Amino acid sequence: MTLHYDLYWSFRSPYSYLVTPRLVALEKEYDAAANVRVVYPIAVRQPDFFANSDRLWFTYFLRDVFRSAEFVGLPIAWPSPDPVVMDPKTRSYPREQPYIHRLTRLGQAATERGKGLAFLNEVSTTIWSGKVRNWHEGDHLAQAARRAGLDLAEMDGAVAAAPERFDAIIEKSQEAQREGGHYGVPLMVFDGEPFFGQDRFDQLKWRMLQKGLAKR
Repeated sequence: MTLHYDLYWSFRSPYSYLVTPRLVALEKEYDAAANVRVVYPIAVRQPDFFANSDRLWFTYFLRDVFRSAEFVGLPIAWPSPDPVVMDPKTRSYPREQPYIHRLTRLGQAATERGKGLAFLNEVSTTIWSGKVRNWHEGDHLAQAARRAGLDLAEMDGAVAAAPERFDAIIEKSQEAQREGGHYGVPLMVFDGEPFFGQDRFDQLKWRMLQKGLAKR
């Protein structure tokens, strides 16, 4: 029996990037399936969130991100450009954003085509691995989509035809995320139990094994 879990995930989250390869590997080895629910990052949902946070939050965050990447054996560099544009003087985020809305809507489109987790994995690697600069230019995203078994132009067309529909679904996912037990990403909710953060993957797998997770 396939065990399903909800995955709340953001393209601006380095921790989302760090957990995704393990989720992909989990589905290859075990009879598990993610119900992918892409959400906007906290910087978009609450633009003043970081402006009001203690500066130690950010300095610790940067140290932990790179340490966590080293621990799980993944390359990482802060994206160029950042998926969410920030005003460095105020540490706030303007409402008009050039990248994150397209990325998040594309994540929803990929999910609707049954390739959500694969798309998240390929695109987040393109954005966060440090191997690609200017990931938004040229055919970088198209190649990532192709590796996931998708057609970027077709998905862009679907989003352009009905952006409000995609945003409504994303909004529902954000509401369900809080109901699931947390506002941050990555958040995995299995059998009503929330597992927040890439460092909770082992606990998620442990709980699923207790509930009968079987190898394929």
